[in-house]
Amino acid sequence: MKIRTILQAALIGSMLSSAPAFAEDLTIAVAGPMTGPIANIGDQFKQGAKAAADAINAKGGVNGRQISLSIEDDVCDPKQAISVANRIAAAGIKFVAGHACSGSSIPASAVYAESGILMMSPSSSNPELTDAAAKKGWNTIMRLYTRDDEQGAFIGPWMAKKFAGKNVAIMHDKQAYGQGVAEAVRARMNEAGLKEVLFDGLNPGEKDYSALLTKLKELKVDVLYFGGQFPEGGLIMRQAGDMGYKVQLIMPDSIASPEFWQIAGPAGEGTLFAFPADPQAKPEAKEAVEKIKAGGFVPEGYTLFAYATIQAIAQGIERAGSDDPAAVAAALKDGKPVDTVIGPIVFDQKGDIQDAKYDINQWHDGKYAPITP
Repeated sequence: MKIRTILQAALIGSMLSSAPAFAEDLTIAVAGPMTGPIANIGDQFKQGAKAAADAINAKGGVNGRQISLSIEDDVCDPKQAISVANRIAAAGIKFVAGHACSGSSIPASAVYAESGILMMSPSSSNPELTDAAAKKGWNTIMRLYTRDDEQGAFIGPWMAKKFAGKNVAIMHDKQAYGQGVAEAVRARMNEAGLKEVLFDGLNPGEKDYSALLTKLKELKVDVLYFGGQFPEGGLIMRQAGDMGYKVQLIMPDSIASPEFWQIAGPAGEGTLFAFPADPQAKPEAKEAVEKIKAGGFVPEGYTLFAYATIQAIAQGIERAGSDDPAAVAAALKDGKPVDTVIGPIVFDQKGDIQDAKYDINQWHDGKYAPITP
């Protein structure tokens, strides 16, 4: 009896050892503000990343491996971003789609670089993210989005021409993203011949901007460029409307969100902002947009950039024939286009995308759309 039991156990063990091993899932962390005042951006990240992972998995995955996502919340706070980055590194995750805010991405990038993790942000635009990484030889820090200096080069000269002879003020929220883009816009607007009557910062999170608006009104400001997030931009416009003060607000890409209108209301009518050429209109995005909308979500803002980030990481792994982050980063920077829902993109050696295109969008009746510059 004992001999038979031993033989049976040996046979079962032999069968198990000879059975084909199933490949482990390929885990990608999705890091961003899943809670907090701009949690809608985190939701865009989640929706876009999940839709991309589902589409890739339905076609067999990445080199036979299914993508699984680890959702991480940094609340767009630098300290929490560092904690999230350390947690991701400790978990052995090799790839990160994130973070959202430049103020989070920049400090977190040091953790990822030290740990040999490939980080690709779908929205952080401060040039320091990739410029500093390149100087330090951090080859696995990338972004699938545009840069503030490129946005400034686009909108600054346009403002100088469009609002020649007008009083323009430039404000920012003292954060890496908001201040960075405001400074870029200011520099290029000045180069094009228009000087601002005020350049200053405000404290994000405040609820009363009446003192600021009174100051702008006294300076007879016709146009306000505000580098910051939609909660502050929306409040400024709503309170300006309550004061009967009509000012043309221009902002960066952060207000490509229905929540801006929910805060500003009708006072947000006519607000302008620069945003990368509408990814929803790309033919490559048609199927993805339809599926995401069928799930009850409108893929506005950074949704399709998060989708494209997952696609790029997957294609980099396939090109490299490896999930080694350094090899994947090198494969993505080889000069060959990467096919994504926002169209073919090419990464330069810093990890930035080349030849970014912009639209000027305008809010009207609760929706935004590109206008003719």
